[in-house]
Amino acid sequence: MNHNDPLRQVRIAARGPQTTIEIDGEPVDFRAVGAYTISRLPGEPPHVVLHLTESGDTQFEGMARVSVADMPDPGPAAAVFLAAINPQELERAALARLDLGVDPHSLTEAMLTQLGEWARGA
Repeated sequence: MNHNDPLRQVRIAARGPQTTIEIDGEPVDFRAVGAYTISRLPGEPPHVVLHLTESGDTQFEGMARVSVADMPDPGPAAAVFLAAINPQELERAALARLDLGVDPHSLTEAMLTQLGEWARGA
């Protein structure tokens, strides 16, 4: 965060699933916002970070520094995860699945399902 960045007028109104965000009086398409964070350090103005999604059109009440964060590229993390997989353990787990079918590509589908579960910590 650059402390020389100008402060922007921000308004966020959240009620249940309904949220509206305005920056300098201009509405932000909330479908384009995957998440937002507001933080404040003593003696500093609030800092708002908007985490954008790939949907919606991107065009906040108080003064704040506003940053727009890029969503991290999942590729490097996925590569590290896949490099740590033991192929024999994956095959054994996929073949032991109760949902393993007999259709073509069922083993591949079971392996992908198993990898997803491991990625989520299951």
